[in-house]
Amino acid sequence: MTVAPYDLRVEYLRAPIGVGTRSPRFSWFVDHARAACQLEVSTADTVVWASGEIRIADAAPVVYAGESLTSNTAYEWRVRSRAADGEWSDWAGSTFETSLLDAADWVAPWIEPVQQDAVVERWSIVDWVRGLGPDSAPEDRLRPTQLLRQRFEVGPGAVRARLFSTARGVYSALINGRRSDDHVLAPGFDSYEHRVSFSSADVTASLVEGENILAVALADGWWAGRIGLTGSSAQFGARTSAIWQLHVDYADGTTQIVTSGADVRSAIGPWTYADLFVGERFDRRAVPAGWDRAGFDDDEWMPVAEAGTDHAALTPFRGEPIRRILEVRPVALVETAQGTIVDFGQVLVGRVRLRLRDTTAGQRVAIEHTETLTADGSWFANIVGINKEQTDVFVAAGGPDEWEPEFTFHGFRYARVRGLTTELAVDDVVAVVLASDLEQTGSFEASDPRLDRLHQNVVWSQRGNFLSVPTDCPQRERAGWTGDIQAFVGAATNNAQVVSFLERWLDNLRADQLPDGRIPIFSPRSPFDAEAAAKAHGIGSIVAAAGWSDAIAIVPWTLYERTGDRRVLEENLDAMLRWIEYQRATAAAELPESLAGADLDAPRVRAQALLYNSGAQFGDWLTPSTMEGRPMHEAIGIAPALTGEYLAPMFQANTLTIAARAAAVLGRETEAAGLAERAAQVRMAFAAEYVDADGDLPVRLQGVYVVALAFDMIPAELRARTAARLGELIRERGNRLDTGFLSTPYLLDVLCENEYADVARALLWQSEMPSWLYEVDRGATTIWEAWDAISPDGQIRPMSLNHYAPGSVDDFLYRQVAGIRSTAPGYRTAVIAPDFEAGLDHVRAHVGTPYGRLAVHWSVAGDAASVTVDVPHGMSARLAMYQGEIALEAGRSRHTLPIGRRASASARV
Repeated sequence: MTVAPYDLRVEYLRAPIGVGTRSPRFSWFVDHARAACQLEVSTADTVVWASGEIRIADAAPVVYAGESLTSNTAYEWRVRSRAADGEWSDWAGSTFETSLLDAADWVAPWIEPVQQDAVVERWSIVDWVRGLGPDSAPEDRLRPTQLLRQRFEVGPGAVRARLFSTARGVYSALINGRRSDDHVLAPGFDSYEHRVSFSSADVTASLVEGENILAVALADGWWAGRIGLTGSSAQFGARTSAIWQLHVDYADGTTQIVTSGADVRSAIGPWTYADLFVGERFDRRAVPAGWDRAGFDDDEWMPVAEAGTDHAALTPFRGEPIRRILEVRPVALVETAQGTIVDFGQVLVGRVRLRLRDTTAGQRVAIEHTETLTADGSWFANIVGINKEQTDVFVAAGGPDEWEPEFTFHGFRYARVRGLTTELAVDDVVAVVLASDLEQTGSFEASDPRLDRLHQNVVWSQRGNFLSVPTDCPQRERAGWTGDIQAFVGAATNNAQVVSFLERWLDNLRADQLPDGRIPIFSPRSPFDAEAAAKAHGIGSIVAAAGWSDAIAIVPWTLYERTGDRRVLEENLDAMLRWIEYQRATAAAELPESLAGADLDAPRVRAQALLYNSGAQFGDWLTPSTMEGRPMHEAIGIAPALTGEYLAPMFQANTLTIAARAAAVLGRETEAAGLAERAAQVRMAFAAEYVDADGDLPVRLQGVYVVALAFDMIPAELRARTAARLGELIRERGNRLDTGFLSTPYLLDVLCENEYADVARALLWQSEMPSWLYEVDRGATTIWEAWDAISPDGQIRPMSLNHYAPGSVDDFLYRQVAGIRSTAPGYRTAVIAPDFEAGLDHVRAHVGTPYGRLAVHWSVAGDAASVTVDVPHGMSARLAMYQGEIALEAGRSRHTLPIGRRASASARV
């Protein structure tokens, strides 16, 4: 008997509330090879889609194709699957609900509580470098949060209630004292000029017949708070506001809609201030007792102002919200004269929850946060800059208490608690980890604990920086840097289900695309960001950049390769094409600075007119050799100057190739052919301009050679010479890497693909700086921004210790070391090709695929290897070995293979 489908999902989520599209995607797992499926979607006993038999050849999601879905509607759906032998499974069912799908569904006005405008702070990168910043205490320049309160009546017979809500700011909503959902820092970070996400919550159980109270606490968040590298405030607006609609359905078929409006009352909240960067100050004495329940007297509260009915930007929230993910207990507490230092043993992102066994009214308890201490264990604030205090303050009302900040978060391993009058016990403090609540789908374990730790460091950095948007770091900037995620997306897809999360970010990135086609270097992007770039010079003036802006192609294509889901290409191809057109026009109009005023012959003029290689670029950012022995503000411009001209056309060619492939997938064959031809022309022009007869490039830096080989910029007859030169450059540095943000993701693969796997292994096992295992040996628990963030002598640089981009090596661990490789979109076909010469005794890893869990466990003893593989049904998988390949059956299979020569421990340089 064919087993019914299981783990049913809509838009990659299980039984979601608040689906924001009229063409949702349905997916599931089965225990057999798929030949066909049949779906039914219904509401109120009415079938709105009966798909009939759909023949399928893969596990890509099935897109809804029935009657138009309606807003705020509960749907049931079921699916059955036909196996290759013709037998149908039983039906399996689940549910989903739509959100408000059209702006016209909104009738509520935005409301603004009475408030002082946020202080507008405008700081520049120059100010940051000079160490400038505010000269007053946070309580003197930050403003309090607001409380909102609305009375409404509910009649008898209420059977269903859904709250749709959001804010320009961050907020939490309660009904009769009960949280509407478990989301944190809602609605998250958006390009608020263009889109403001709203949440959908089931609040049926919170309502009572008679008087009810809808209460909202409202803080500055990303809208008005301090964000970005410079810590400037009010980048989207100086006043917070909120909007909501509560839809209550009754048994008699009627619906009541409660909206935000003039009947809402407001008051200053108990937070003296709440800022994402600075921290928050909460005064327990100022909490109005019972304010969020019926019976509270709000006569002294102030009326709100209606702030218009602009609903165009309102967008149903897509994907997984920020939640409290887990809790981490301390591993050590150290009493010092300046307070108790709490070591959580792990760099993480979130906040500290304190249990205070006894307090006096007005007692002030402060919690500071940092990622590292000095070598002797002294407190050290490693994150420096404007408005980067990362300090929370609690003012007690007296007696025992427990407190966790509400409207802020921090990046830290250590917390220093000051102002206690009793000794802090281990059970009194916990770190609450915050992140977008993504399902963890992959794992990697190896016989060497250092590789285990390296993988865990990547996982923790991914968790900490996948908070609403994919950020570079969770403490200094928290910006959605495109360069970081395009480097890391391959690793990200192995570790977690990231499709919806990254699709939401791509929605913002497309919204931020400039009219001329430029893709900004980070998203969300505020009006202040545009102003700051226009006023700056050099690197600070960059709006779009090669490698960074190419995230619009690399991220969607990687998601498609790993999932087989065409929608991410459908949504992003046109934005890719606009970026490509900008590059084409710029190439035709400009020359690189190195050729300014040069008298070029006609062939060179034609070649240069094809190459996007001018203007300010980041290049191979933070290339180690360009950073050594120099102050940060001087060093960061060297790699861009040396590499930008050459890496830019490489990424241009790669994006053209991706766009050509994406167009072919979508059936846009004419465009695909044209894009492929242009990619070939760019590669030929690059080779003519920059590759000499020996396969050498103008700059002797590893990264330039790596990307040239990775993106096929080298003529076939010269590849071996170019690869040999790369090997030589690596050996010259003592088998240590010298690659930056753009080239590191490709380094080890390029070496393996060009018969230098031994050099790749030497780099992986390298433990001298710069290297991945140097960080591990130094006690790192996340991935560092710079390889020398902490030097061998213990000197700490003002760098982030939680930056996932260099952790792109994790993808190599899965694909090359464990050997799990997808060979067709969505793992339709896969090969298991373990690296038995990696110097390991065993490796165990698995990834989530559209077909289910693909896992491998291999071990070696002498000249033989034992390999166990779990292949999900429907996937065509093969096991690679020296003598060839063998087909793998679905389910678990075990194999013993001769492996020939095996690397010894001496390979670990």
